[in-house]
Amino acid sequence: MDRLSSLDASFLYIETEEAPLNVGTVSIFEPAEGGLDHEKLVNLIRRRLAFVPRYRQRVKDVPLGIFRPIWVDDTSFDVSFHVRRSALPKPGSPAQLDELVARLMSRPLDRSRPLWEMYLIEGLEQGRLAIVTKSHEALVDGLAALDISQVILDSQEHAPAGPPDSWRPHQEPSSIELVSASVTEILTHPAAAAEMAVDTARDAVSGVQAIMSNVVTSSFEAASGLVSLARFGAKSPLKAKLGAQRRFSSVDLDLESLRALKREAAEINIEANLNDVILTVVTGALRTWLMRHDAASALHERFRALVPVSMDDAPSSSGIDQYVDLDSQGRNINAYLVDLPVGEFDPVDRLVSVTEQMAVLDPSNEFMGAGALVEIAGFGPATLHALGARVASTLSRRAYDITVTNVPGPQHALYAAGSRMIATYPCIPLVPGQVLSLGLTSYDGALHIGLMSDRDAVSDLDRISRGFEESLIGLNAALKQRRFRQGPQLRVVSS
Repeated sequence: MDRLSSLDASFLYIETEEAPLNVGTVSIFEPAEGGLDHEKLVNLIRRRLAFVPRYRQRVKDVPLGIFRPIWVDDTSFDVSFHVRRSALPKPGSPAQLDELVARLMSRPLDRSRPLWEMYLIEGLEQGRLAIVTKSHEALVDGLAALDISQVILDSQEHAPAGPPDSWRPHQEPSSIELVSASVTEILTHPAAAAEMAVDTARDAVSGVQAIMSNVVTSSFEAASGLVSLARFGAKSPLKAKLGAQRRFSSVDLDLESLRALKREAAEINIEANLNDVILTVVTGALRTWLMRHDAASALHERFRALVPVSMDDAPSSSGIDQYVDLDSQGRNINAYLVDLPVGEFDPVDRLVSVTEQMAVLDPSNEFMGAGALVEIAGFGPATLHALGARVASTLSRRAYDITVTNVPGPQHALYAAGSRMIATYPCIPLVPGQVLSLGLTSYDGALHIGLMSDRDAVSDLDRISRGFEESLIGLNAALKQRRFRQGPQLRVVSS
C-alpha cells in the first residue's frame, strides 16, 4: 500500500478551515489563434495526468485511525470536476483577478477527492485569460514531484498533447485489508509503532512539538534544528491569528532593471548577486509598510524571512541570473533564515547587510540540510515554491516572520495548448499565526511576485504591492548617490 509519509500526513492533521494548505499558481495567457477554451484545457490535462499519477488519487483513512492514511486511486475520478471554468466581467482588471484568486485560495479542498483544482478564468482585459491551480501540500511528496501547473506547459507553441489516456483505477482496499496491513506494518517495524503512538497523542501536543513528532523518523538532525529555532520568539506585526479569508496581490518588476541595480552596486564594490538585490527590494517594500503602520518599534526587532537557497551556483552567479535545473541539482538546495534589515534607513546599507548574510551562509544559521529537505519537499522546477510552504508548515511560527520563496524560471516563452504564458504568480499558503507570504518567480524577462495575506490582518495589501516599485526606485537612487559621493573606484581585475 502507498502510505502517506509522516510529514505528508501531518499536513492533513494541522490543516484548519482558517489555514488551508493550498499551494497555487496564477498564470496569464495570450490566447492562440482558435483560443483556449475549457474543453481544450480538459483534454490537455486528461492526456498529461500520466505525468502526475498522484493527481488521480485520494486520501483514504485507516479505520479507527490506528495508522497513517494511504493513497488510493479515485475510482470515480472525473477530470472535468477538477478543471473548472469561471469568468470576470469584461474587461476584467488585474485587481478583479486578484480578488477572485483570493477567494479561490481561501477554500479548503474536498478531501473525498484528489486534492487539487484548476480554474480557467476568462474575461480578462486585452482578451487574455488566466489559469489558476490549487494543490494540497501533501501532494508534493518527493524529489520527483511535479505540480499540475508544470505538466501543461511546453517550450514550443505547437507541442503534442501526449498519448491517449489509458488509465484504469485499481480497486480500493477494504476496511479489513487496511487494518490488517496497518497492524502487520506496525508489528514488523517497531519504529512505525512508536510513530503511531506519537501520532495518537498529537491532539494533546501543541505548536512545533506536534509537527516535530511527525518528522522525527525522517531526520534527527533536522528535528534538533527545529527545536532550537522554536525558541526564537521576536514580536512582529505580521504575526497574528488567522481568519478564514485571504487577500492576493500580483506585482511585476522588470528583470533587467534589477540586473542594472546589481551592476550599479558593483561600481561601488558591493559584490551583490541578483538574489541579494531582490531580497533588498523586498525589505524596502516591507519597511515602507511597517512605517505606515506606525510600527517603528518593530524596525528594531529581528525580522526573519524563511528563504530556500540553491547551493549549486557559485556565489557570484547564484540566484536567478540563470535557470537552475532543479531535477538534477535539487539535492543541493538548502533553506535559510535571513534577517531582513528593515531597520536600516539607507537602501544601500540594506543591500550590504543582505549581501553579507547571503555570502556567508553560515552553517550555524542553516536550519535544515539538503539531505533532510529531500525527505520533505519536491524539487521539480515548478514546485520549489511548495518547498518553502512545506518547510514553513513544519516550523513553529516563532521561528520566522515571513516566507519568501524565489524560484528561477526559464527566460523563454512557455505555452499551454498553443497559448503563450505571459506571466506567472505563486500563491504561497499562510501558516497559523503568520499573516503574509511572498512568492517570486522569474520568467521571460520579468520578476513576477505573488503576495498572500490574511484579509483582516493585512487590509492594505496593495500598499505593500506598490512598495516594491518604490523600493526599487529608492535603491537605484541611493546607489547612484553613493557612487557620486565616493567618486571613481579603483578596481583590481585578476587575469
